[in-house]
Amino acid sequence: MATTLVNTDFHFPGQTAVYHGKVRDVYTINDDLLVMVATDRISAFDVILPKGIPYKGQALNQIAASFLDATADIVPNWKIAVPDPMVTVGYRCEGLRLEMIIRGYLAGSAWRDYKNGMREICGVKLPEGMVENQAFPEPIITPTTKADAGHDENISREEAIAQGIVTEEQFDTMAAYTRALFKRGSEMAAEKGLILVDTKYEFGLREGKVILIDEIHTPDSSRYFYAEGYEERLAKGEPQRQLSKEFVREWLMANGFMGKEGQQVPEMTDAFCEEVSERYIELYEHITGKKFEKAPEAHLEDRIAKNVLDCLTNLQ
Repeated sequence: MATTLVNTDFHFPGQTAVYHGKVRDVYTINDDLLVMVATDRISAFDVILPKGIPYKGQALNQIAASFLDATADIVPNWKIAVPDPMVTVGYRCEGLRLEMIIRGYLAGSAWRDYKNGMREICGVKLPEGMVENQAFPEPIITPTTKADAGHDENISREEAIAQGIVTEEQFDTMAAYTRALFKRGSEMAAEKGLILVDTKYEFGLREGKVILIDEIHTPDSSRYFYAEGYEERLAKGEPQRQLSKEFVREWLMANGFMGKEGQQVPEMTDAFCEEVSERYIELYEHITGKKFEKAPEAHLEDRIAKNVLDCLTNLQ
């Protein structure tokens, strides 16, 4: 199996902090820039799985970079440069502790809750009589709190403002950006024969302005269906063909794991990891319309360190 990057320990000039997330390792430079390394780690149910996925970091980083460029006209974002296939360098922002999730279709956790009788998510009332994967009358925003550890929690606009997580103005700005981004992402997906089902966006503040940060429209943050055959499958109650990380969650659930205490992550064979890798590459090629060029995997850390150093030198 190809080499994977699951842990990093870089020491860049001017480095003042480092944060190891579920998937990305983020290095702060001079308290003004961020070096975000997309590792090959994969998480599900807020748990980092024990094996890396070949080329996942590269696919995620390059998809996110292309969508940040494609939406920069409607939402300001943090990206400055992509010095390495697995790295984006951008502006450091003060993160807002809210993830803006937008759903165009009743799928995933929303469907699981709906099936169990829930008819309201994050203060949004849901119509009766819906079926799995059906489109909402219009996309709904269902924010969650952004937890440092453990599970993110659903929260309504009113609760987020009342708890002081964001101001009313900040929430409404984020919501407007979220709808505009989802509209653009849906249009771009449709051009490639895909449906953008749901996704999440993260925002931060820079000089008092709300800025789009992190990744967008990747298979880690989004769910895609193939448009072809969607209506037929919906009418028959059949599962949709999808390009997302949901199939990993379904594999885990089928093997008795949902991230709950006492549950064991099932064995991830090399064959399974390769299959997941192929799914990420497939989505990259499908959504960008470009052929995926596998970056050299030998000496990954050395390659990244050199490329980032060259970039930072040019920026200073």
